[in-house]
Amino acid sequence: LLVYVSAWLKKHYPDVFAAAILNSQPMGFYRPAQLVRDARAHGVEVRPVDVNHSLWDNTLERNGDACALRLGLRQVRGFSEEHATTLAREASVRPFSSPADLQRRAGLPAPALERLAHADAFGSMGLGRRQGLWAAVAPAPLPLFQEARPVPKLPSMAEGEAVTRDYAFLGLSLKTHPLALLREELGAAIPAERLAGMKDGAAVSVAGLALMRQRPGTASGVIFMTIEDETGVANLVVWPKIFERYRRVVMGARLIRAAGRLQREGIVIHVIADRMEDLTDRLRALAAGNGASSGRNPGGPGRLGKLYPSRDFR
Repeated sequence: LLVYVSAWLKKHYPDVFAAAILNSQPMGFYRPAQLVRDARAHGVEVRPVDVNHSLWDNTLERNGDACALRLGLRQVRGFSEEHATTLAREASVRPFSSPADLQRRAGLPAPALERLAHADAFGSMGLGRRQGLWAAVAPAPLPLFQEARPVPKLPSMAEGEAVTRDYAFLGLSLKTHPLALLREELGAAIPAERLAGMKDGAAVSVAGLALMRQRPGTASGVIFMTIEDETGVANLVVWPKIFERYRRVVMGARLIRAAGRLQREGIVIHVIADRMEDLTDRLRALAAGNGASSGRNPGGPGRLGKLYPSRDFR
């Protein structure tokens, strides 16, 4: 019954389903990035976290005959529900005009304000991530001078850097998928959506972020992996002898390219991997952007596992 009701809601009210399942996290196999990608693929408009529009939970906003999904402040990593409640209460009285106005009225501590800036949550104020961070760390104006110092014109972030920071502070990005920015570097790897149109036994190459690794006790050592690109997911089957050859890639890579044979069983499609390659360094290059980043690089060595985590089960 639970499966039927969930499937019915997802079919007829994908906006409601997406909001509800995001508010129920953490749970299940998929993380917010995959849930949001799927919602958008099914026609749901998803709007960014914003200090003047977001509540703690993900909410629905009227959009003609349908509803748009507004991401909630719960998506901002490290931001507290208490601060979100205060923020939403003040914003309902009068929209914030600037980070200084927000700090003055809501009384948020500097670290919370900076986290909102890092999450690119000042869009309704006309501030990008860098401008928002500049304004967030600027000294508060003296009581007799209520106007904060003007925000200078700062260079825009390279798209790859912006997407990386979205993943660092929100766990997802509405701008684009990392693989869309790397597509030209993936060689013969085809988009995952094309697998559905290929014949059983065809030679294929796919690449994607590692989402899940499973090694069921009843599978005789076989590992099942799910990887994701900008078009969807691909399911990999890794036999024990291939696992032994590519153990480091299978267990540790964040971005994987796999070549093998397509296996079709009804509507279920797998790629039986025979060659695997670790392309995680491409994510590090993407995180570096144009080299003009301020602050710590969220895509530096050792951080990519937190940016693009997988769920691994035995």
